[in-house]
Amino acid sequence: MDDFSNIIKEMLVENTLISGVLSNLKNKGMGFSRVDIKPVEIKKEILFQFTYDYKPKVIHKNLTQEEALEEILKLLRETLKQGIFFSTDADYQIFSNKNGNESILKKKPSKKAINISHNRRKKYILADGDPIDFLIRLGVMNENGRVLAKRYDKFRQINRFLEMVQDVIPSLSKDKPINIVDFGCGKSYLTFALYHYLVRILEMDINVIGLDLKMDVINFCNEIALDLGYDKLKFIHGDIKDYETLNNVDMVVTLHACDIATDAALIKAINWNSKIILSVPCCQHELYNKIKSPVLEPMLKHGIIKEKLSSLVTDSLRGNILEILGYNVQLLEFIDMEHTPKNILIRAIKTEKSLNKDALVIYKEFKEFWGLKDLFIERELKGRLGEEFGD
Repeated sequence: MDDFSNIIKEMLVENTLISGVLSNLKNKGMGFSRVDIKPVEIKKEILFQFTYDYKPKVIHKNLTQEEALEEILKLLRETLKQGIFFSTDADYQIFSNKNGNESILKKKPSKKAINISHNRRKKYILADGDPIDFLIRLGVMNENGRVLAKRYDKFRQINRFLEMVQDVIPSLSKDKPINIVDFGCGKSYLTFALYHYLVRILEMDINVIGLDLKMDVINFCNEIALDLGYDKLKFIHGDIKDYETLNNVDMVVTLHACDIATDAALIKAINWNSKIILSVPCCQHELYNKIKSPVLEPMLKHGIIKEKLSSLVTDSLRGNILEILGYNVQLLEFIDMEHTPKNILIRAIKTEKSLNKDALVIYKEFKEFWGLKDLFIERELKGRLGEEFGD
């Protein structure tokens, strides 16, 4: 017989619990006679609402996954004799007597999952409840397609990324295979998502290369791609700046490449004349010891403020350089600040314009304001931009 604590833990962790009721006091005089449990989504976090029935009033508590498990086990072992739990997989009736003896009855599921959000649930490109092979393999979903509570932030991040990809699809040619390179792909949640969306959903003809410096990650991702039949998705071990395999790349993705590795990826994309660039920078250190502005010294003298400011200046300069080279550029919020500070995505779409001289004037004035000289991305792009770009 399954231990009831494992059953409850699995329902909470895998986000399959629909509702639960604990009742039948072991000892009278506890004040409440029944506890109702249901999952709720509050401020984009999945919690478990406990409603304690103190006649004639009720008291609510919203608990995390760990707190909910601890509370249920405590109530069943010390206070209440019976628990009925409805999940997407099964119904469970659990009995626990004063002597600590337990029994479990399992039946077919009798209820369907409901919208748990306090607000109207957002309609995602990849839906919670729809089994998706790569999300299951990467531990975001269970076999039934339910997103695990502890992976919901990753699930939202993936969908937010696909929304941004969705917006640029009209800019890609439909007359030939699309080549996409993802620099610094890591465990490749978003790389797999990109492939699944473009190939399995939109049925586009694409080739995707994921590049990373960690050999174990490359082997892991290639194994999953092979197992899932993602035939045109390959992962290669290598450095961004040394990658020369392809000469024609339509889309470049670089997510959380550290410091000037982001610049190296942007330089590659620019030299390829890539139609689409999607870049989420990570740490930016190059400008930290270079930015100077006497007027802003009250900010720059504080390390934590200077670090954030240098990151914002860096990303602004990157966007401006792309504009100089004929890209339409947007700096967008990738995911909410509460989840990660690395939340700016640079989205650039190539236009017919080869050199935007107005943007060049703005760039020089901006750089002068901050007292900046000799930047890595400038040095690497001199041949592309001409001497007028320099200091």
